[in-house]
Amino acid sequence: MRVSLLGLLFALWATVGRAQTPAAPVSENPQQAAPKRQLAAVRVEAGSVKLDGNLDEAVWLTAPIATDFIQNRPNPGPHEKHPTEVRILYDDANLYVGAIMHDVSPDSILREMGTRDGFGNTDFFGIFLDTYRDKLNGYGFFVTPAGVQMDARYSPAGGEDFSWDAVWDSRTALRGTDWVAEMRIPYSAIRFSQQDEQLWGLQFMRQRKRENQAFFWNEVRPAVDGFVNQWGELTGLRDVKPPLRLSLTPYVSAYLDHYPYNVEGVRNTTSRFNGGADVKWGINESFTLDATLVPDFGQAQSDNRVLNLSPFEVQFNENRQFFTEGTELFNKGNLFYSRRVGATPIGYYGVEGRLRPGEKIVNNPDVAQLINATKVSGRTRKGLGVGIFNAVSREMHATVRNADTGEERELMTQPLTNFNIVVLDQSLRNNSYLSLINTNVTRAGQTFDANVTGGLFRFANKANAYAVDGGVVYSRRRGLGFNSERQVAQRDGMKYNLSVGKISGNLTWNVNHSLMSDTYNHNDLGLLFNNNTISQGVQVNYNKYKPFWKVNNLSTWVGVYENSLFRPMRYAEAELYAGANTTFTKQFLTVGINLNASPGRHDFFEPRTSTIGEYYVDVPASSNIGGFISSDYRKKLALDVNGGMRFFAPDGDRSDRRSVGVNIAPRYRVNNQLTFRYNLNYNVAQNQIGYVNGGLDASLPEDRPFLNSILLGRRRVTTIVNTLTVSYVFTNRMSLNVRTRHYNSHVRYHDFSTLGQNGEETPAAYSRNRDKAYNAFNVDAVFLWWFAPGSQVSVVWKNAAATEDDAERATPLYFDNLSGTLVTPHNNSLSVKVLYFLDYLALRRHRS
Repeated sequence: MRVSLLGLLFALWATVGRAQTPAAPVSENPQQAAPKRQLAAVRVEAGSVKLDGNLDEAVWLTAPIATDFIQNRPNPGPHEKHPTEVRILYDDANLYVGAIMHDVSPDSILREMGTRDGFGNTDFFGIFLDTYRDKLNGYGFFVTPAGVQMDARYSPAGGEDFSWDAVWDSRTALRGTDWVAEMRIPYSAIRFSQQDEQLWGLQFMRQRKRENQAFFWNEVRPAVDGFVNQWGELTGLRDVKPPLRLSLTPYVSAYLDHYPYNVEGVRNTTSRFNGGADVKWGINESFTLDATLVPDFGQAQSDNRVLNLSPFEVQFNENRQFFTEGTELFNKGNLFYSRRVGATPIGYYGVEGRLRPGEKIVNNPDVAQLINATKVSGRTRKGLGVGIFNAVSREMHATVRNADTGEERELMTQPLTNFNIVVLDQSLRNNSYLSLINTNVTRAGQTFDANVTGGLFRFANKANAYAVDGGVVYSRRRGLGFNSERQVAQRDGMKYNLSVGKISGNLTWNVNHSLMSDTYNHNDLGLLFNNNTISQGVQVNYNKYKPFWKVNNLSTWVGVYENSLFRPMRYAEAELYAGANTTFTKQFLTVGINLNASPGRHDFFEPRTSTIGEYYVDVPASSNIGGFISSDYRKKLALDVNGGMRFFAPDGDRSDRRSVGVNIAPRYRVNNQLTFRYNLNYNVAQNQIGYVNGGLDASLPEDRPFLNSILLGRRRVTTIVNTLTVSYVFTNRMSLNVRTRHYNSHVRYHDFSTLGQNGEETPAAYSRNRDKAYNAFNVDAVFLWWFAPGSQVSVVWKNAAATEDDAERATPLYFDNLSGTLVTPHNNSLSVKVLYFLDYLALRRHRS
């Protein structure tokens, strides 16, 4: 039922006496958490609330009000001048949140349009829920005045994770000088225990972008460690039962691919159609099963390809949604690198070595195809988090053909493979936890299997002032190497780490120590750049959170660390570092500086030898100065600039060794719908000493004299990356995003040397030109339309090309590289994907 304005004013006056539960007297100690406020939710009948952004139903007047928010930034502590009023209602199926954000005028309410989970130049309102009240894990739901939704998960492992997407609904409206947000959060979007009376952690947040201010209902003090532990409490939830959480999201997709092979018998244009589904099933009150059947990741953003001159693999971002959302449990201990699942087959690069005379490769898939992937995760009311992940990739083959007879045969590049993770994570008092993680990779046949088991812990004292963290991990590999009769290497290994420190207050510190054996390896399902290390370090931080002089705050740090080889025990590197950053009060200009100095290091991994410790590349003493400037994002034109320079001590005749890096990233907001972002990254390393890229070739006469040597080169490496992103947001549910990236890296060698023991280099009369130029060009154009909650149409166009030129063909001229890349054959892919969210509860209500 609707009420008159007079009745609304009278009811608001009458409810003042039953607003939020008064908090205890505010603690004046900024290093202790503020007392917890409480807010009672009010039960209503189903259908009592119409989601329209008006809050004019009579039931809203029966709910207590949460108000008097406290500023967190830029100046922690003051109470808000423009009040926020929040009420919470609930029924058997949903939690309803109604918020009124008072302001001075409509122009003071910034409301840039954006895509989902995209914070722009806009105000927003958010609610946070700690449904198990463990003070470690929580949910966040946000909405802007333009109606753009954002949601996130909070955990010790994942921090603030916006890759998590829930299905919920909201409406917003401008009302004179105020704006109103109304949310409906289904219980199926969250997890909670089955108790007659619920007590949840609760927090509200408001951002007033006009003044760059952020406010929390329950004060969040920056000097106190943690975020979820500083929330208030939601009371009054009674007889709420976790619903049957069952949803199906089927999809269909179509692809049209074109690449100008221009080879007889090979089609330039191909098409394909896919279909599958994602399933979400609430096994019980706490645990949910997520499964993707016949997954299709063809529309994921293109990887940022680079020229890799290092001895380690390149780490790519995870752009596949199934592997980014709801994975906070699986990321504990950093033992899971999701790109291993559906990665390049383990035998992909060995196909050429298995060819018979006259054969050539016809087809060699560079991605292992997934059959399915499943996640089961949740947390009991006693704080035990359980996560189970499983994925299966099919057997992969390369096709080779005899050029003379036309006979074709298949070579296996990867056997049927199962990937599995099990995590147990027990939340403890005082922001503490105990965790057990196991990862397992099982391959069909005699190809090696891998198993990694780790235990983690964190214990903080009652005052949340001091904490000790640590962990122990054991890795085990068994079986034969792929296409080999030899046992796999690094069969058993271990690592541990331990740190202790002061975690709250203006002055904090940390002392840490870690060890990793030379046989430790979790790379089958994780990402490990190198093992065989012992490291220790100390860091001290001093932060000022209150404005002073002309700045809002100040963060400073200083530290020192030292790394050695574990076996043999040899010094590797050490560094003294320091830094600071601050934000100026009036201009909201954020600046920072960092400094570090090293007495020199021994790089034991650059020589690429099978036995680590005997050879190393000697890197002389060096020092670095760097910094950044970030301007006010409220302006139409904003700019981020960061850079650094490293200088090296003279090293014989190499007196001009240095490296310089600069990144310039302007952004221009034409209006609330159209935004341009540009990023220029420039790096140059002069007189860098490194292993000669590509190694040596026994078939070339220039290389044969050096086949038993470690060949190093003195080189200049120049890398330029240009990225332009254009975003146009039609509505809060429809957007177009176009991202164009050109990567260019050029390597020019000056002279060569052979590496001896103890870092000694001997000049080498090596004559082959090893210069290289690598270019990668990508366009990702993505149109998204969320036509219903959880349902989406996506149209994606991808354009990709890469060139690699060696020796005389490798030009250092940037525009020659760019034009050469643009005229080389490009792969074009146009795809359309439709997915539709089907909720069992909604279907049941509709049928009834």
